[in-house]
Amino acid sequence: MTRILVLEDSKDCLNAITVMLEKVSNRVCVVPVNSLEEARAALEEKALPFQAFLLDINLNMNDKDDISGITFAREVRMRREYAFTPIVMITSLANMELTAYRELHCYQYLIKPYNEQDIEKLAVKLLFLSQQGETRNTFVVVKKDGINYKIFCKDIVCIKAVPRGIQLILLKGEMKVLYLSIKQLLEKLPNDKFLQVHRMCVVNQDYIDYVDIVNGFIHMKNGEQVEIGITYKSNVKKRLCM
Repeated sequence: MTRILVLEDSKDCLNAITVMLEKVSNRVCVVPVNSLEEARAALEEKALPFQAFLLDINLNMNDKDDISGITFAREVRMRREYAFTPIVMITSLANMELTAYRELHCYQYLIKPYNEQDIEKLAVKLLFLSQQGETRNTFVVVKKDGINYKIFCKDIVCIKAVPRGIQLILLKGEMKVLYLSIKQLLEKLPNDKFLQVHRMCVVNQDYIDYVDIVNGFIHMKNGEQVEIGITYKSNVKKRLCM
């Protein structure tokens, strides 16, 4: 299911967009909101994630300088899970186009008045992107020096704790990420692939060469040798040596 949050202050426009988007496919589910407060509440709900956002920039027709949609887009981009999610800005303020593209990395920009064909074409694109996302390799987003990086799980060999952060050992190179703990990252990784084997280390099971339970080491295919912590030995044996 492709869940799309649509933020539009005009209830008539909001209803029309909802109908046009959901008409394209029964796999499209629109969550319509018509205020910044409602949008924020929808973002905080513990429900399935959104695959796209359609945001009206100006939510106050009486204030031509209102840019509540941009404000919300910034809040969306601050969340790791939505760092690369398509955002489409819908507005009559063409002068905000550069801000939307450069700062917020918007997927597309629609100028009012738009028509049904424009919305249908957009829905098809978003549906295609969402379906690709369901089948492509899983990834995590980490922030380094103020920049969000998308790291595919298949490229992570192991993760080690270092002073004030973690070290990602990748198939090609390494990346140190400050102010992120192993526990925090492990919560975002697939449980069936990644296993904590020491309080200072997590390994990707796909890159394990062999396990030496007697001596307490795991040998990785890239040559890394990882120590098995005493308190983790039982779980490692259960997961890897059965």
